[in-house]
Amino acid sequence: MSERTGWQKIARRIRVPLGFVFAGVFLWLARPSWLTMLLSLLVVVPGVWLRGYAAGYVRKNAELTRTGPYAHTRNPLYLGSMMIAFGFAGAAASWVILVLLAVLFAAIYWPTIRGEEAFLREKFSGFDAYAAQVPRLLPRLTATRTDDEAGSFSSKLYLHHKEYQASMGAVSIYAALAVKLILMQRGLLRS
Repeated sequence: MSERTGWQKIARRIRVPLGFVFAGVFLWLARPSWLTMLLSLLVVVPGVWLRGYAAGYVRKNAELTRTGPYAHTRNPLYLGSMMIAFGFAGAAASWVILVLLAVLFAAIYWPTIRGEEAFLREKFSGFDAYAAQVPRLLPRLTATRTDDEAGSFSSKLYLHHKEYQASMGAVSIYAALAVKLILMQRGLLRS
């Protein structure tokens, strides 16, 4: 197996802890309104759904998943995460958060995706053909045809990957934003 670059290793390791740090910064900088929170649901809910849908198809390290959302994009989990994150940036009504998110995703997720692709290329002989047909991140409108038997969503895989945690996290962030908004409206926090 080829060695991942130093930054790819670091990015992969720090992405989750950095997410928790960013959540604190996010709540501190957020200036939500009921309208921005409501509008953000248009991006956050599909992002949570996409992550859950993708988790019900993927058998990590056991097979190259090419069906379901993986027939549209090679990285539906990351795309869902980006939708959730940028949706929350909209809910927070903060350009600073939006810019920070863009920088973080470029610095952390781009090298992580590239490292995972190198691993998949070595492990699965059909990866290059798959990658030639399916975009890395922004999805195709129509599914790519494969020789695979049509896969189907598995609730067991969804539960195995604990993807319900994304929904719980989204609800928690909305609750924290709502509390902050109420405190701001009552003059207990500066806006």
